[in-house]
Amino acid sequence: MKKNPDRFPEGFFWGGALAANQMEGAWKEGGKGWCLADINRAQYDLPPNERYNMEIDTAYVKKAMAEDDLLYPKRRGIDFYHTYKEDLKLLAGTGMNSLRTSVNWARIFPNGDEKEPNEEGLKYYDSLIDEIIANGMEPMITISHYEMPLNLTLNYKGWYSRELIEFFVRYCDVLFNRYKGKVKYWIVVNQINLIVHESFNHLGVAADVVENLDEAKYQAVHNEMVACAIAAKHAHEIDPENKIGMMFCSNLTYPSSTRPEDNFWNLRHNQMELLYGDVMVRGVYPGYALRYFEDKGFDLYFGENDEEDLRNGTVDFVSLSYYYTRLSGEEAFLKTKLGQVTNPVLKASDWGWAIDPIGLRYALNVYWDRYQKPIYITENGLGAYDKPEADGSIHDPYRIEYLKTHIEQMKEAIHDGVDLRGFYSWGPIDIVSCSSSEMEKRYGFIYVDYDNYGRGSGKRSLKDSYYWYQKVTASNGDEL
Repeated sequence: MKKNPDRFPEGFFWGGALAANQMEGAWKEGGKGWCLADINRAQYDLPPNERYNMEIDTAYVKKAMAEDDLLYPKRRGIDFYHTYKEDLKLLAGTGMNSLRTSVNWARIFPNGDEKEPNEEGLKYYDSLIDEIIANGMEPMITISHYEMPLNLTLNYKGWYSRELIEFFVRYCDVLFNRYKGKVKYWIVVNQINLIVHESFNHLGVAADVVENLDEAKYQAVHNEMVACAIAAKHAHEIDPENKIGMMFCSNLTYPSSTRPEDNFWNLRHNQMELLYGDVMVRGVYPGYALRYFEDKGFDLYFGENDEEDLRNGTVDFVSLSYYYTRLSGEEAFLKTKLGQVTNPVLKASDWGWAIDPIGLRYALNVYWDRYQKPIYITENGLGAYDKPEADGSIHDPYRIEYLKTHIEQMKEAIHDGVDLRGFYSWGPIDIVSCSSSEMEKRYGFIYVDYDNYGRGSGKRSLKDSYYWYQKVTASNGDEL
């Protein structure tokens, strides 16, 4: 009888994942314009699990643009813009054979609506991509990772404006043509389903320029998915070797109780999380989404060619970030805004993120059963407080344990029949946190000596997890 494989396939990508806005710094260099991440304000006075920049209005944007850089850590990052050659050598030293990173849209089109790209920005990414390849790593490039030019918020309405479809496709075409033969793997939009916690960072829609913000988010992400579909079609025409992926933030939940109402609520929640894959992989809006919009009173505008574009621009692979799971149930019963609560049987990180390795196996099976497309885990890791010892060593057994137990569940998913092609540990070198703009929420195998306020030498040091990952990559996941 034929059996499923029980180990990682040959050619599996053991990688790391980064984002330009969280590491590059040099936010005014190279002709770069303002981007959304440049106004992510650090809020260290709030509890760790509340340090989000969520729904933002234009008054906030203008105030942030006038405030001191000290309050905005993503403006300085870890100075990767100047240190990338040394950093890439360290990353390659883990044995990783692929690196996912993003291009900052505002480096290529500083205002977003120009006709011609910024050549200085492109030259920087020419060199960066060449260095990734020279260090033996396959580049996987994210085209939009919270780096939309801020001008598209101030002079348009972010992705709510249909004009952005043309602007974004132009930007994508520049990258596809520029890096033909060098970059084959592309993620068009990072975590496209994340329109609650990162709604402004993702979509750039200021809360005060639309009448119904909840409806506007779905209109904006519709426009974005149309742009992604057109871009995917162009990518395949420009280079048939291109592989285009869509990316979930895996936010699948378990039912909060055995009540039928909670189970059906959970089903509805998970359906609306899967909406984006259903559109981008299958090319059509599913019936459950149409019912959801009707129940909410949302009236989304579809352009004349939108449905055709969505059908003709489906993706080649599915990718996901995975960090934690929650419980979901009937909102009125749970008495929470989103109908979600933490799982009391799971341990959590210092930031309140539940640690659930089996949840990763669960998610992989759900996505594989639904889409039957190759899957890449393009983010996974543990944010933690790391403390160097007096001799400079950095012991992080909690990170090793977290990654080990998740990789074990990946192997189980492969044995389940899931076509898993790669794993990218999030932030393999310490970078500024996406959600909370902290430097001290560290994910890396490589320690970077900066604190939340940018104080420190910037020295790079190797953690115990660095040497552990060397063994993982060298053994193709057999030695954990």
